[in-house]
Amino acid sequence: MPGTAELDIAEVAEQTGMTASALRFYERRGLIRSSGRNGLRRTFSPDIIDRIALIGCAQAAGFTLAQIARFLVASPGDAELRERMTEKARELDQDIARLTRMRDSLRHASACTHTPLIECPEFKSHIREGNAAG
Repeated sequence: MPGTAELDIAEVAEQTGMTASALRFYERRGLIRSSGRNGLRRTFSPDIIDRIALIGCAQAAGFTLAQIARFLVASPGDAELRERMTEKARELDQDIARLTRMRDSLRHASACTHTPLIECPEFKSHIREGNAAG
């Protein structure tokens, strides 16, 4: 953004919750790029905050740093990468379905009055669904 002040590495660390050493590591791995220096401190464009959020989201989804680095420079014509992304989306759908079943089971179990709980027909149904899907 024109006219927007650069952020030094300490400001980026504070805003992202990352350490300066982690930011330097990301830079060495090619995930982020500093825009210059202010004395001895690296400076970054303000849009680095969004890029770091994207990297964190991708890591949480199970992508490796090498995969993320490739994704960050990919072009629309990278068919192999698109195929990997589609497969990862399928995996995430499966994870979401599994976690949704677990959440629903726990919600039910927290209020269920069956004794013992594992004999509850609804609880058993959730467990069966999870085993059939997995």
